[in-house]
Amino acid sequence: MATGATFAALRHRNYRIWALAGFVSVIGTWMQVLGVNWYVLKETGSATSMGFAVLLQAAPTLLLSVWGGVLADRLPARPLLIAAQVAHAALAAGLAAVALTGVGDLPLIFAISLASGAVSAVEGPVMGRWSSTLVDRETLGNALALGSLTNSAGRILGMSLGAIVVAAVGPALLFGINAASFAAVVVALFAVRPGALPARAAPDGGRVHDGVRAGFAYLHGQPVLLLALALSFVLGSLGRNYQVTMAAMSDGPLNAGASGYGLLSTVFAVGTVVGALVAARRRSLGYGTLVGAGLLASGLQIVAGLAPGAWSFAAVILPIAAAAVVIDTTVGTRAQLDTDGAMRGRVLAALAVTGSVSAAVGAPLLGWLAEHAGPRQTLVLAGSVAAIATTAAAVALDRQRGRSATLTLVVPQPRHPVRRAAFRAARIVRPTGAVCVVAPAGPGVGATRLGELATAGPAPSR
Repeated sequence: MATGATFAALRHRNYRIWALAGFVSVIGTWMQVLGVNWYVLKETGSATSMGFAVLLQAAPTLLLSVWGGVLADRLPARPLLIAAQVAHAALAAGLAAVALTGVGDLPLIFAISLASGAVSAVEGPVMGRWSSTLVDRETLGNALALGSLTNSAGRILGMSLGAIVVAAVGPALLFGINAASFAAVVVALFAVRPGALPARAAPDGGRVHDGVRAGFAYLHGQPVLLLALALSFVLGSLGRNYQVTMAAMSDGPLNAGASGYGLLSTVFAVGTVVGALVAARRRSLGYGTLVGAGLLASGLQIVAGLAPGAWSFAAVILPIAAAAVVIDTTVGTRAQLDTDGAMRGRVLAALAVTGSVSAAVGAPLLGWLAEHAGPRQTLVLAGSVAAIATTAAAVALDRQRGRSATLTLVVPQPRHPVRRAAFRAARIVRPTGAVCVVAPAGPGVGATRLGELATAGPAPSR
């Protein structure tokens, strides 16, 4: 694919504005993450307390994302996002005040971390839906991949600059910079041209609580999407918590120490950039890509457990990180493209919850296994389970696709003799599998809709 296609989403003016603002905001966010971790560790000397602060930011996702998804489907995104940016900026300024004055100290730091997590949980589905309106259907996958690239590059730059700033003047300036960075997002929200945005799906009626139930009911009727979410959970919990396994390997069999752990973390970050570029260059991101990336990451995880030294381990870590980004981008793309427009926010909320739960379950599980069975054995075991799960998901996805194709072909025969003869001839010359190839709307669409698409051509952009 040409280089221009790698950055196809940047042809859209709205996306260029949004990507630049997002890059600035991501840098500030990771500066704040480093600042909070450093402040808590300095005040307590406890890594457990530092982990507690991280948990407080992630926990609200489990409880509030579903309501954020309902809001994303029912209300205009721009006012919600502006309010979220103002709230984030105020909370970051509050962290700066605590770091400068010491008033409130750790309890207030923890409270602000919890509040920031709550804002992010509600904001996430709204942000995801808004971002999908900045490009057309054909470049949505590319836009999500470039978003991963922006996040990876912003994380590397933010952590690097943050380490310099915190060593020179302390964490208060990091919090101040993050507070100012949200202004870029607010400016971008006003700069995006509303006329260029696709029409938002009509909101469904009823109470918010009814909207949450409707979201669960919709997901229950989407077996292919549920399979993708389940596979994402397994790969995320067993194959992606490398902050745990890399530390265990560095401190244990690799004998690399803190410097080695820093090197591996850098290599992993570079791998995420590579993965974002790989995803951006792909013309389409389908379920075959998801399964292929899952098998690659799982197999390499087994190899990582057998790596003899730090450099060989790093060589395997890089493609694993790349595959992880491809997996995330593919699942996110299918969640956007294969779902009903009126339910998209709630599906994105389910995706966010899946990611949070996989991290919350996987990190302590892998840590416990590394402590009791050994880091190498943990990587081999987790990689094997992930490979088996990916294979099972591939078989199940193939069966669902075949079932959709079979149902599509069960249509009434024409009554007119000539038309009935033509219908039977078409049934003979057209292979069953061709129906799924012609119907690009994805498995999230019902069998009747697939039948319509098989005769009507490509699905319209949503």
